[in-house]
Amino acid sequence: MRADAQRNYDRLVAAARSAFAEQGADAALDDIAQRAGVGNATLYRHFPTRQALLEAVFRDHIDALCHRAGELTAAPSPGAALKEWLGEVIAYGSAERGLAAALGEDGSSCRAAVFEAAQGLLTRAQEAGEVRREVSVGQVFKLVNAVALVTETEPDPAGQAAGLLDLVFHGLAA
Repeated sequence: MRADAQRNYDRLVAAARSAFAEQGADAALDDIAQRAGVGNATLYRHFPTRQALLEAVFRDHIDALCHRAGELTAAPSPGAALKEWLGEVIAYGSAERGLAAALGEDGSSCRAAVFEAAQGLLTRAQEAGEVRREVSVGQVFKLVNAVALVTETEPDPAGQAAGLLDLVFHGLAA
């Protein structure tokens, strides 16, 4: 990528990160382009869809979550490892407005990576008899996304999310 194109890309990602933090995943793309000091055509050349922009903004978070899932596969209690990881997913989702939307879109590379990481933890917990076998990773993420979305604007998102995750995990228990 040319140096000027890379600068524009970086400015767009930074502007989008700021806009998503303030306004959520539905922040106006025109506003993001304006904040970055580029035209709409430049924004769409780099990011043809809102989803592509969301994924670029949250790629580092997704990579960190996937790495953390790998670390937790060696934990002695698979159920506790899954719950801890889901708590981290919710914490990211509550703190980083728009992350839940980035994970919610079918066909998203972010979603695919996180679902793959989650599947390993979920399978271990199911095989250990700590989570019901009929629970799918898709169902777990619908619940996790819901918790992240409803707590992201709460005064104490972490506290609210922890309580809701306890309720969710109680329902997942074998």
